[in-house]
Amino acid sequence: MTRRRADRSGIFIWTIAVAAYALAVAHRSSLGVAGLDLVQRFDIQATVLSLFAVVQLSVYAAAQLPVGLALDRFGSRRMIATGAFLMAVGQLGMALATTLPLAITMRVLIGFGDAMTFVSVIRLVPQWFPARRVPLMTQLTGIVGQLGQVLSAVPFVAVLHHLSWGWAFGSLSVIGLLAGFFVITLVRDRPTTGSRNEPTVMSPRPDSSSVGAALRNPGTWLGFWTHMVTSFSTNVFALLWGYPFLISGQGLSPTAASALLTWNVVVAIAAGPIIGEFTARHPLRRSWAVIVISVGVLIGWLIVIIASQPLPLWALVISVSLVAVGGPGSVIGFDYARSFNSPNRLGAATGLVNVGGFIGAVVSVLAIGVILDAVSGGEQFTLNGFRIAFLVIVVIWLIAMVNLLISRRLTRKMMAADGVIVPPITTVIKRRRPQP
Repeated sequence: MTRRRADRSGIFIWTIAVAAYALAVAHRSSLGVAGLDLVQRFDIQATVLSLFAVVQLSVYAAAQLPVGLALDRFGSRRMIATGAFLMAVGQLGMALATTLPLAITMRVLIGFGDAMTFVSVIRLVPQWFPARRVPLMTQLTGIVGQLGQVLSAVPFVAVLHHLSWGWAFGSLSVIGLLAGFFVITLVRDRPTTGSRNEPTVMSPRPDSSSVGAALRNPGTWLGFWTHMVTSFSTNVFALLWGYPFLISGQGLSPTAASALLTWNVVVAIAAGPIIGEFTARHPLRRSWAVIVISVGVLIGWLIVIIASQPLPLWALVISVSLVAVGGPGSVIGFDYARSFNSPNRLGAATGLVNVGGFIGAVVSVLAIGVILDAVSGGEQFTLNGFRIAFLVIVVIWLIAMVNLLISRRLTRKMMAADGVIVPPITTVIKRRRPQP
């Protein structure tokens, strides 16, 4: 296969795969924009509403390790297609569900299918693109996939409110079946002449190609905590509590709330290539990018936590923008998995990294629901209730940041043992400063 033909084939296959991932994000985030409708349909309170997201995200997180192992064995094409079919069945069940247990069971299927998708698409990237382009293409995978949030925030909401619950979730089911068909028909795991390139390992070390080896590698944990500190609160906002907060807490209309959720995706799309190019050019400075992005995410949440009155739209735009950058920032975690793990355990390592943000989201989503019920007494959600409940996010952020810094130190120690020395940032600045 010539290089030009391989490039075209890689882009085509990546496009099909990333479209399936975007639809998985739409399946995932459909719960958030339908949250208030879910409360009315099943006559539930905030804690039970949280349970829907907790079940879905817990299944997603718990499945990452077995999915990673299955990915290493069966390849991306089968995993992505299987995930698409499972989510289609789950959405069909949501369309027809009239009882709470059945609806929760359907979210289990959606969470399991979702778990198979992103890590499988990420696995395709180093197979079809040159090593220099892998960080950027990984970022593009993450941010283009987030267009699924637009699908759930705009057309899905429109169908939900203007037609019916059944039409909205049934439509997602049909689209999911089509996505699975296209993947199984058109996607291939690698070029016929072999892998385009293997992941670059910055610090090569002996391993037994086992999950244990990935767990013992501090670089894997650096990716895990990177994914958590940057993205867990972004998931909280996009997957469940952002839409209800904007409507019940800030007093926005459904149209304005959907517009802000769409803006969240726009910011992520704009930031992703910049972050991807930075990590490609400065691989030894990725952790600084993670720290800066994470601090920005925290500031975004503090803006809405501190304000005791509904904020003007411009302030909400700033808050949402800062939180949104955490999404593409979390993709740096997968770059760590690729850099510090050998190819034969890459699926397992990627799955472990992907658990980070979703564990943080599970804890946060449930805790926020419990606190909202305690503060509101089962009545309508209020701004003050959201402000108190969102303090959970600050606590989880602090825990993740401390562990990120610990893993960063251990990873640099491992790299130094292999002869890769990361000079202090102050030394780099002095070197680049013009001499008198």
